[in-house]
Amino acid sequence: MAHAEAHAAHPAAHAEQQQHPIKLYLLVWGLLFVLSAFSYLVDYFGLQGYLRWSLILIFMMLKAGLIVAVFMHMAWERLALIYAILLPPLLVLVFVALMVSESNYVLFTRLAFFGTEP
Repeated sequence: MAHAEAHAAHPAAHAEQQQHPIKLYLLVWGLLFVLSAFSYLVDYFGLQGYLRWSLILIFMMLKAGLIVAVFMHMAWERLALIYAILLPPLLVLVFVALMVSESNYVLFTRLAFFGTEP
């Protein structure tokens, strides 16, 4: 009961904690626009191969990180919640890297025993 009365006495203090400056959102929006322009320029300049896909993935991850951190308010969340959201995708990336390594081994084994590419 005392907590409710204390909260009722200072409602503005609680509201100020939930608001973020509009400048932050405009800055992130501008960064998202710039990263999208860079992603478009990768195709415009006709980059190919690993450079193209590396740049596209880097820009994609940066944009996703900005969206999650600012617009989904993860930058202000508890550490346990951040780990619950960010740790599983990171583990998926580790498992994908392991699968890529395994696929190279399988290809090497096929070439060693059968002599031709599939």
